[in-house]
Amino acid sequence: MDRSRVPLFPSPYQRRPWMVDSGAAAASGSNGIKGIIAGGITGGIEICITYPTEYVKTQLQLDEKGANKRYNGIADCVKKTVNQRGFFGLYRGLSVLLYGSIPKSAARFGAFEFLRSKAVDSQGYLSNSGKLLCGLGAGICEAVVAVTPMETIKVKFINDQRSANPKFKGFAHGVSEIVKAEGIGGIYKGLSATILKQGSNQAIRFFVMESLKELYKGDDPKKPVPKLLVGTFGAIAGAASVFGNTPLDVVKTRMQGLEASKYKNTADCAMQIFRNEGAAAFYKGTVPRLGRVCLDVAITFMIYDSFMEVFNSIWKD
Repeated sequence: MDRSRVPLFPSPYQRRPWMVDSGAAAASGSNGIKGIIAGGITGGIEICITYPTEYVKTQLQLDEKGANKRYNGIADCVKKTVNQRGFFGLYRGLSVLLYGSIPKSAARFGAFEFLRSKAVDSQGYLSNSGKLLCGLGAGICEAVVAVTPMETIKVKFINDQRSANPKFKGFAHGVSEIVKAEGIGGIYKGLSATILKQGSNQAIRFFVMESLKELYKGDDPKKPVPKLLVGTFGAIAGAASVFGNTPLDVVKTRMQGLEASKYKNTADCAMQIFRNEGAAAFYKGTVPRLGRVCLDVAITFMIYDSFMEVFNSIWKD
């Protein structure tokens, strides 16, 4: 075996031979192309399955106390949305996430693999702090490249539906209206909050996933991890990230809503939420977000592995 082709340190995506040299992160060679396509397909399937929970979560986070309050919980939000817009009203803004899935995945995996290659020691090992920092860097990269514009547009689309007469007639029309009214900066609202959210998201998820796999493998680093267990580990990592950074997600959502102009900046948004609604407001939408994120991370790992196995069997290098 050519040891030069074996990675010095097993990443959270170890046991995936297509990511040894040129996986989705590398975007070079046939393996890189396979990874990008598989990641995009996986993201599309995952979003279609879990998007209604993202929609409900965003609606609850945008809902304020007082006379403007519209919903009395998850079930009430779903019921009112379906009554007013039909079942597919729960999929408002889905196209934005579909369009952003490929660059988001490429940025995340590419940044993590690059940073990991720089952070390992002479023996090829990555410390616990290194795992957190590489995950943080991956999250920051995806926040700047794809997540902020994608999430901003999605939140504005969902927020637009809350009005009596929605003005966005589709993805292209909605984006053009946002840019026309606010400039290109209009799709980069809440950048700092999104960087904090995505950075902490990936730092937590990579760290938990890596640690759980190491715990399962024990003294045998080559021990394969069954797909169902990978999915379970992904769900646990997703849950950890939700409880760790939902307050940042709430602030990010408010900063990206159509009423974001009333906040001076991210810090001012956080302070106004705390003063007007109390500390509990920072955990609005936790339950629907928990459901979506756990499914998201679990499904992504499992489906991605399956697609790569299919690609490798029919698409030879």
